[in-house]
Amino acid sequence: MYRMSSEPLDAVFQALASGVRRDMLRRLARGSASVTELAEPFELSQPAITKHLQVLEAAGLVRRTRRGRVRPAHLVPDATLPAVDFLAEVRRVWEARYAALDEVLAELQTPPVVGDTEA
Repeated sequence: MYRMSSEPLDAVFQALASGVRRDMLRRLARGSASVTELAEPFELSQPAITKHLQVLEAAGLVRRTRRGRVRPAHLVPDATLPAVDFLAEVRRVWEARYAALDEVLAELQTPPVVGDTEA
């Protein structure tokens, strides 16, 4: 059984760390799907797909409902917002650092003023 991290953001990034799970999310972005439908493009067993789905559920990225004997999975659209916010914050910090570096580089490229050359 998958153990979810105590930190929700950690769980989201752990879930997104797998290409299979990212592909499953891309598929679910187009609409709900059963485990069988999610398994179609992969050469994975049904139990392996179910484990990937459990990781996505534990991270809050996916929820499953019951329709008769089928338990379709659905994307939870706002579940990635904490990760998006975190990455936006990191991006702002690095953009500020790059802007400061650009200023330093511009100063270094400007020739120094030595004084009056007319005499």
